[in-house]
Amino acid sequence: MHRMTGWLFLSIFRIQSTIVLALILTLLSACTGQPPQAPPPSLPQVEVITVTPQTLADEPEFIGQAEAFRPVEIRSQVSGIIKQVYFTEGRDVKKGERLYLIDPVPFKAVHLSNKAKVAQMQARLQQAQQNLTRIKPLLDKQAVSKKEIDDAEAEVRAAKAALDEAQNDLAKAKFDLDNTVITAPVNGRIGRSQFYEGRLITAQESLLVTIAQLDPLYVSVNVPESYLLRRRREVTEQKVTSPEIFQLRGVLTFSDGSVYPHEGILDFAEAVIRPQTGTLQGRFKFPHPEGHLPPGHAYLYPGQFVKVRIKGHIRQHAILIPQRAVQQSPAGSMVFVIDENEQVQVRPVQASAWHGKDWLIESGLQPGERVVVEGFFRIMPGVKVQAVPYHSAHTNDLPAEASSGQSAP
Repeated sequence: MHRMTGWLFLSIFRIQSTIVLALILTLLSACTGQPPQAPPPSLPQVEVITVTPQTLADEPEFIGQAEAFRPVEIRSQVSGIIKQVYFTEGRDVKKGERLYLIDPVPFKAVHLSNKAKVAQMQARLQQAQQNLTRIKPLLDKQAVSKKEIDDAEAEVRAAKAALDEAQNDLAKAKFDLDNTVITAPVNGRIGRSQFYEGRLITAQESLLVTIAQLDPLYVSVNVPESYLLRRRREVTEQKVTSPEIFQLRGVLTFSDGSVYPHEGILDFAEAVIRPQTGTLQGRFKFPHPEGHLPPGHAYLYPGQFVKVRIKGHIRQHAILIPQRAVQQSPAGSMVFVIDENEQVQVRPVQASAWHGKDWLIESGLQPGERVVVEGFFRIMPGVKVQAVPYHSAHTNDLPAEASSGQSAP
């Protein structure tokens, strides 16, 4: 009985509560004149940048290889036996420093012999001249014949010719003797000797050693034909301003990321494109004062591969957007643009090169347009959004070490 009474009381309470709630809603509807509605959903928020053209240095980067400024081959001017090697292989040598000694004994003997011959011919000439001087006045007294005078004059001329020949032989002997000591013709780093003490070498044929002159130093780069054509088109269209070709400068970067402290200047460009590789070779000349580089900077070695960043071109009205704003699709690169109705639109673009954290956009965007950089997962084409300015201090930005001028994939 008590249970039935409690259940009845609870039912009556629920009915009364429902009636009260219905009355409250009725009163509210009567006051507003409209039925109650849920609040509208908020617009998805995205971060955007406004496209702004700018002027920037266009500095493409290519792979280069260092080479000696002047590789000098050391050969002997005389044939003989190597008596002594003075230098240490792989070290720096100075101009005039002794490198080899060829056994000088036979050359000294020849030199002394020719020296004596010169003295002999000088005495002969002196005697002939004295004889001519003595008999010439006797011709007027008819004490000697005209033939004797002619013979005396011929003897003087023959003695002069013999003296000249002897002096020439002496000069050659002196030259050979002096060249038994082989010296360095330039400053540089000497390589490995091909001959050592006791070896017989042949004049002008035997390559003894090579000296690499390293100051200055050359770095050669191979520039693709496609880059040359694109650069010519950009200059013609006044997108890029370019200096005279031999005013272009180069900056070297080693494989560990360190930068060489001196800039180079372009001093040579080939006249033809190599058909095997489709590239045009250029050559930069860099100062390389060994022993005078700042501490911690690496030297260049002939044959070493480095990156060469070419300075001098200026790009006008360039459009840069963050790399994260560019999306890839089967049709190519694209971005999301917010139109004047605050709706998302898909825009195909041509992204050609990296500049730090940004893409260089060749075509597809106009100044003043807004490009989505953050919030892609919230949007779809045609969706209306709330656009706010992009802040670049996101922790998931791409690394900054992307090379300036690197081509787009």
